[in-house]
Amino acid sequence: MSATLHTARLLLRPLAEADGPELAAINGDAGVMRHFPKPLDVAESEAFRTRIARHFAEHGYGFWGVFRQGMPGLVGLVGLLNIPWAARFTPAVEIGWRIAPAHQRHGYAEEAARAALAEGFGRLGLTEIVAFTIPANEPSWRLMEKLGMARDGDFEHPNLPAGHAMRRHLLYRLRAPA
Repeated sequence: MSATLHTARLLLRPLAEADGPELAAINGDAGVMRHFPKPLDVAESEAFRTRIARHFAEHGYGFWGVFRQGMPGLVGLVGLLNIPWAARFTPAVEIGWRIAPAHQRHGYAEEAARAALAEGFGRLGLTEIVAFTIPANEPSWRLMEKLGMARDGDFEHPNLPAGHAMRRHLLYRLRAPA
């Protein structure tokens, strides 16, 4: 069974099929997705949800849906995923987040990310977690730094073609507490 996480304000749980429309709204929002190659349409968002569900089934973790305790509505996604492509730092587990516009700037990404990191370094026994984003995504790399992650140069994202404006990514790493 996949772990459900709780924080002072948030519930993190695996996404359900019923969360699909709210997830599609987040994934289709041009502002939320401005640092990704493109917003996702409904079919692409559902395929993304299905991949996350499969990751949970295989590994016991993934991107959790983030909800405010006792409140309806998907705040966003925060979680851990095995990186499925090759780079100088793989194999690795990444932490990532995606927050709906109405819920940005409330500290939810940080609160949920801290819970995901605690799960990763605790129950999952990971020794390192990485994160990455494009240089223009200052809110994300600032959060990575706030979480205690250290920058480890950059890399060319292998899923984006040579010359793509978003191919260069910053890499951050965090080792398990001693």
